[in-house]
Amino acid sequence: MIGHIRGELIEKQPPLLVVEANGVGYEIEASMQTFYRLPALSSQVKVYTHFVVREDAQLLFGFFDRKERTLFRTLIKTNGVGPKMAIAILSGMSSDEFASCIGSEDATRLTKIPGVGKKTAERLVVELKDKIAALGLDEATDFELTGAQLPSATQSINGYIDDAQSALVALGYKPVIASKAVASAQKQLSDIDSSEALIRVALKSMVG
Repeated sequence: MIGHIRGELIEKQPPLLVVEANGVGYEIEASMQTFYRLPALSSQVKVYTHFVVREDAQLLFGFFDRKERTLFRTLIKTNGVGPKMAIAILSGMSSDEFASCIGSEDATRLTKIPGVGKKTAERLVVELKDKIAALGLDEATDFELTGAQLPSATQSINGYIDDAQSALVALGYKPVIASKAVASAQKQLSDIDSSEALIRVALKSMVG
């Protein structure tokens, strides 16, 4: 089991990032909650990980702290929820927001996440309602960033828009919905300086 990876952040293409450690580049799929906290390229990072081995692939998922990883591991134990859906859920809301959603039995909000149908949402509420308190979601964040916070590479607004739309599609949203959500996010932001900013606003408008 790979518990965490510490190294240089060399690529950010939501929902994928690449961390180079000891000459090896690890491709990691992460939630947008983690991407929002990443520093600029070439900075040093420590990312908590969960390794999944399938017959057709070996996948590495990354998290900004232990509590997000704990919630991810709890989610994939729920019937009907795989790693991809769990990442989509964690992208749509923070760990604390998810805990609040389960506590208030708000299954409707969960169905706004791609792939989460009514039955799955209701199952999540039923199966996790009594477990959330024991997950330690109120623990302090322990995501570690070191090294210089270097300026981001210059990129055109159109590039940010394309990246944001691609990220939402990768998370499971239909292209038409992703395009409309990003267009709406553009109107709400006075200054677009990253694809992550567009994705954050777009997801908020869709998941609420």
